[in-house]
Amino acid sequence: MAVPARTCGASLPGPARTALSWPGHGSRPGLSARRPAARPPRPLSLLLPPLLLFPLLAAPGASAYSFPQQHTMQHWARRLEQEIDGVMRIFGGVQQLREIYKDNRNLFEVQENEPQKLVEKVAGDIESLLDRKVQALKRLADAAENFQKAHRWQDNIKEEDIVYYDAKADAELDDPESEDVERGSKASTLRLDFVEDSNFKNKVNYSYTAVQIPTDIYKGSTVILNELNWTEALENVFIENRRQDPTLLWQVFGSATGVTRYYPATPWRAPKKIDLYDVRRRPWYIQGASSPKDMVIIVDVSGSVSGLTLKLMKTSVCEMLDTLSDDDYVNVASFNEKAQPVSCFTHLVQANVRNKKVFKEAVQGMVAKGTTGYKAGFEYAFDQLQNSNITRANCNKMIMMFTDGGEDRVQDVFEKYNWPNRTVRVFTFSVGQHNYDVTPLQWMACTNKGYYFEIPSIGAIRINTQEYLDVLGRPMVLAGKEAKQVQWTNVYEDALGLGLVVTGTLPVFNLTQDGPGEKKNQLILGVMGIDVALNDIKRLTPNYTLGANGYVFAIDLNGYVLLHPNLKPQTTNFREPVTLDFLDAELEDENKEEIRRSMIDGNKGHKQIRTLVKSLDERYIDEVMRNYTWVPIRSTNYSLGLVLPPYSTFYLQANLSDQILQVKLPISKLKDFEFLLPSSFESEGHVFIAPREYCKELNASDNNTEFLKNFIELMEKVTPDSKQCNNFLLHNLILDTGITQQLVERVWRDQDLNTYSLLAVFAATDGGITRVFPNKAAEDWTETPEPFNASFYRRSLDNHGYVFKPPQQDARLRPLELENDTVGILVSTAVELSLGGRTLRPAVVGVKLDLEAWAEKFKVLASNRTHQDQPQKCGPNSHCEMDCEVNNEDLLCVLIDDGGFLVLSNQNHQWDQVGRFFSEVDANLMLALYNNSFYTRKESYDYQAACAPLPPGNLGAAPRGIFVPTIADFLNLAWWTSAAAWSLFQQLLYGLIYHSWFQADPAEAEGNPEVRESSCVMKQTQYYFGSVNASYNAIIDCGNCSRLFHAQRLTHTNLLFVVAEKPLCSQCEAGRLLQKETHSDGPEQCELVQRPRYRRGPHICFDYNATEDTSDCGRGASFPPSLGVLVSLQLLLLLSLPPRPQPQVHAHPSRRL
Repeated sequence: MAVPARTCGASLPGPARTALSWPGHGSRPGLSARRPAARPPRPLSLLLPPLLLFPLLAAPGASAYSFPQQHTMQHWARRLEQEIDGVMRIFGGVQQLREIYKDNRNLFEVQENEPQKLVEKVAGDIESLLDRKVQALKRLADAAENFQKAHRWQDNIKEEDIVYYDAKADAELDDPESEDVERGSKASTLRLDFVEDSNFKNKVNYSYTAVQIPTDIYKGSTVILNELNWTEALENVFIENRRQDPTLLWQVFGSATGVTRYYPATPWRAPKKIDLYDVRRRPWYIQGASSPKDMVIIVDVSGSVSGLTLKLMKTSVCEMLDTLSDDDYVNVASFNEKAQPVSCFTHLVQANVRNKKVFKEAVQGMVAKGTTGYKAGFEYAFDQLQNSNITRANCNKMIMMFTDGGEDRVQDVFEKYNWPNRTVRVFTFSVGQHNYDVTPLQWMACTNKGYYFEIPSIGAIRINTQEYLDVLGRPMVLAGKEAKQVQWTNVYEDALGLGLVVTGTLPVFNLTQDGPGEKKNQLILGVMGIDVALNDIKRLTPNYTLGANGYVFAIDLNGYVLLHPNLKPQTTNFREPVTLDFLDAELEDENKEEIRRSMIDGNKGHKQIRTLVKSLDERYIDEVMRNYTWVPIRSTNYSLGLVLPPYSTFYLQANLSDQILQVKLPISKLKDFEFLLPSSFESEGHVFIAPREYCKELNASDNNTEFLKNFIELMEKVTPDSKQCNNFLLHNLILDTGITQQLVERVWRDQDLNTYSLLAVFAATDGGITRVFPNKAAEDWTETPEPFNASFYRRSLDNHGYVFKPPQQDARLRPLELENDTVGILVSTAVELSLGGRTLRPAVVGVKLDLEAWAEKFKVLASNRTHQDQPQKCGPNSHCEMDCEVNNEDLLCVLIDDGGFLVLSNQNHQWDQVGRFFSEVDANLMLALYNNSFYTRKESYDYQAACAPLPPGNLGAAPRGIFVPTIADFLNLAWWTSAAAWSLFQQLLYGLIYHSWFQADPAEAEGNPEVRESSCVMKQTQYYFGSVNASYNAIIDCGNCSRLFHAQRLTHTNLLFVVAEKPLCSQCEAGRLLQKETHSDGPEQCELVQRPRYRRGPHICFDYNATEDTSDCGRGASFPPSLGVLVSLQLLLLLSLPPRPQPQVHAHPSRRL
């Protein structure tokens, strides 16, 4: 029986005990990946004389076997390296494939990617594309201003006078529970026919526009009817624009009254819950309607603010935050006798999605107490706005105060901070139903170029928290043509299903005058927008000539990516833009920070850097060389970049002209084409073709067999030089079909794969061919047919030598099932060509190892066998070293890849764990490897992940969000005599109808009804080889249980060979390293804002005009509900108790333009 080299609790003397300690004994399993690499222990062979090394490793009292010496394990490693290299040389066919390329040199040319020329051409193409949209925008904006100027206001306009297509009408008529006043609408609503259009991903009608009116706006009001009347004339301009540029997508006019008129007409995508869409809250409208903002929100939390009023304030603040974009800066504070920030943010911060989330959560924790102190609140706000030591918008400055009322006008504060220049606008909001004198609040707003609003109830919140934009738009309108500049937005999700888009925006001004000789009107009519789908911009970028690891990207002034291969949001929220920073799309480092800054500043540049990249399957990290080249896209706020690996400087372009001239028939008549036919697979191996857009009429399919069938059928009809086909893609595909077939003929067909325990051999190429031999192996081939999207392909190009890829396993799933020898391990390597001094890597070849057979072979290679037939026996009177075959009960031998995943083991019970992170197999050994710098850890965050929604909490039997008055409220006479009782009833009514106004999920309310997941942040952890290349032994000190281990990198591979004593005790199971993705709140926002990333705001700012008329500065509740609305709501209350219907609530806009 084999005896272990030491007993539990045995210790080694002196220098041998160098390596590790465990939790409680000085270990640091939780060290950050950024910590300096630990100095590796010196090999024991260097620490002790050779004669002393052997007895040291043999524990006292041990009999026949001892832990193998270092030179023995190095010998095993060399045998493993030789076996791998031998198999790959025989079956991989790297050298033979090089010769095949050279033999067919007349069939292709070597082309060069010139980064500077490439990026400038693409930037110019994007500029031309966007410029066409700009011209259409200007025509629309000019026409809208002229139409409105010529329009005669009609006080007595009636609904039956207006004919238009109501985009929401079909959804309302299809909803049997929709019993609101719209059912009785007298407007003549058109019924249209629609045709499917793949460009819009929707059914459209090109003869009409569609109109969308927010749920909380009454369609029959005089303002809305006049708006519908004059905007009807835009229809002809929309149609003419499309005639001039058929590539135009949605053309939209968003009115300041809330009306949206868009072309072409299509039915509105009604959400499952309440339709909260209001064009004035869309990212593109907010950006186009005003210049950037520095906003401080102060909230009165004195004792008089309680119950319903406090809830209204919290909701109002959240709605106010939703009117801000990433170009804006904000802070929120509460005040009574003193003022303090509601969150950890002590100064203005960028109004991005994550910062606004912090504010919204913090606002919910506000508690009412103390007495009102306006002075404290305003002084805090002015101090915030005067802080010049921070990044901010430096344009419109404003204070938004929410209060239930008060008598103090704090004139001394305004005199000290804001007068006489009045550079800060003050907006005041009287919240709740009360009998306080509102004159002081009106005075504050009117004397500081702001506006006074009342929010008596829930229904007034959305309207009155967004209309301040009209005031901010005044200087823009008064600036006239100077302000008529097109702006391009961040990326966001189109509400009509177009996907990710950017929008060009242009403000539309009211050119009328209030009367003869009167001042110019200073109201903004709205914003004109034209969408550009990201896919249309991507089509202008080179794809397959850049190779698998080359790509184009673009960023805006915030550093957010417009284009990037890693821009893949899993879910989108219609209310927020998609804001993925360039430094989050890639793994951040100092070089990329410099590149990002230069691009934001609009500079040109080129830089070669060594950087880390994450593998496509997000399991591995590679350190690679990359060339970055960038230029600005003129007439926009965007900058374009190109990333190329050095080996992608050149690429192959097939030149099949001789064959084509000989055939003059369909491509199917070409000689090499026959090897794409399934009839050839049995002898030539199975061929997968990348699902690329070879021809316009080629039908796409996720099933590669079906796609190949569609491809072959089309090739029977078209000639090789057909204009409907991409000749580059098509010719390269045919070329690589012939190249890989010759590899079968010269190498694979005459070899016996079983002799070397191989399940398959394969080759994949830049041209889109993946050939797997023999044909039956294709049944178990799980890699994607697009080589550029295959992790093994991209990693092989970035790494020298042989890249092992075990089958991917999830720790939460059951282990692999080893049946019928179908489980294999991919080993691949890039084929590097040198043609006339130009180096490129056009293909990857490899083998698929039979897991079980190679696990047995691994034991033999890591053993003391001298012959293949019999393992070495150790006599009773001799001392022998343990090996991985004879002593597998006492000795653990494994191969682990560079990501820390198990590849092979001498333990039969671990075979079904191949592909798992090694910490899940042997936690303390993996920790030892990490702590000894064999591995380095990299942590990053995925801001585009999707998570299952959390189940709602149990908030009791009452409907959520409903305010329940306290006993004190009932006893308070003022409460009853005021209108608060009505507000309570109104909130009860809204609460039952909406289920929860205050706590409604905006994504659910406004998003795709099919979405079942919500956006979240996931923390990712990857491991990669550290700086240790030496071979050495070390000891895992585990209290009473110590383990010897040896680790050594296998040259020309991504493998680590580890030999270790099997643990005898279980005390060392602590300190497990984690590799799987975990849900996270992301990095601490309070710390991030202290070191904000570099950005620039728009180069234009309109926040002041000497001719501005500030006399219109306040009113009460804007849209008092009509009797009809209230009666309808009460009827709905009676009808809605058993089910939970979702009717629409309306208010009446009363302002006249």
